[in-house]
Amino acid sequence: MRASDLTDVFRGSEARAAGVVTDYQLRTAQFRRLFQDVYVPSGIPVTHELRCRGAALIVPPEAVLTGRSAATVQGVELAGPNDPVEFVVPEGHRFGPIRGLRVRRTEVTRSESTEWHGIRLATPLRTAIDLLLRHSPRTHARTTVLRTGVADLDAYLRANLVSRAELEQSLQRRRNRGVVVARQAESLADTRAESRPESEVRVLLRLNDLAPTPQVEVHDGEQLLGRLDLALEHERVAIEYDGRWHNTRKQARYDRSRRARLEHAGWTFVIVDADKLAQPEELIKEVLAAIRYRRRLSRIAS
Repeated sequence: MRASDLTDVFRGSEARAAGVVTDYQLRTAQFRRLFQDVYVPSGIPVTHELRCRGAALIVPPEAVLTGRSAATVQGVELAGPNDPVEFVVPEGHRFGPIRGLRVRRTEVTRSESTEWHGIRLATPLRTAIDLLLRHSPRTHARTTVLRTGVADLDAYLRANLVSRAELEQSLQRRRNRGVVVARQAESLADTRAESRPESEVRVLLRLNDLAPTPQVEVHDGEQLLGRLDLALEHERVAIEYDGRWHNTRKQARYDRSRRARLEHAGWTFVIVDADKLAQPEELIKEVLAAIRYRRRLSRIAS
């Protein structure tokens, strides 16, 4: 076997011992290092799933692939090619740190995982739980934990891999650190969300005693005027996130036309972009101002 015959992830130490590659070859552009002692031929595209398979070569048998990594392997792409590969290991087990791996020590049973490429892969239920427990409230602000966890869970639940009722029951039984926040995150999840920023905006509104409804269709008789990302229906305030894809000329024209129809029908819009999402207090102020504006119009009309 020669170096050119390598077509997948491999351990450098094993390939050297077998005489397949040399130290020099591993340092050249012929190979890309994924983790310590784990390589892949440079012509192979690096995906998160490939990084997970690479990590499987070096983690102990007790490690369970979970969180965003497990979700991505299961078909819900929550992790990108360069994101850390996430594992849980039983409490008291010493493993890591290894650059590129994110390891959390916690209670985990064998029934919560299945075999995958020689290691353990979290079941969908355990994956959902770890999506909510991956950030510790001790090191991350509660709002950050909720924004991140709910956005992940919205996407995961939308894939119908796990029962919402089963997840809720499991969280009620658990006593892990951070489980109180995890329960709150589960209660805030909504599978109608169509993007991560939309989920985060909804969480911020809910945490400020505002209850928007996702994906609201507005009709004039039988005519559909448009659909709103998030709507405070009683106040007739719409909150929408404009991401990069909204910046195309065609999409911008469509949005202007749709919003003009809805404004004519009595709706007020709050448009959120990445900058506004990074300043939650200002976002909430703008939404509250829109609500006050709608109420003034209502009083005048009456």
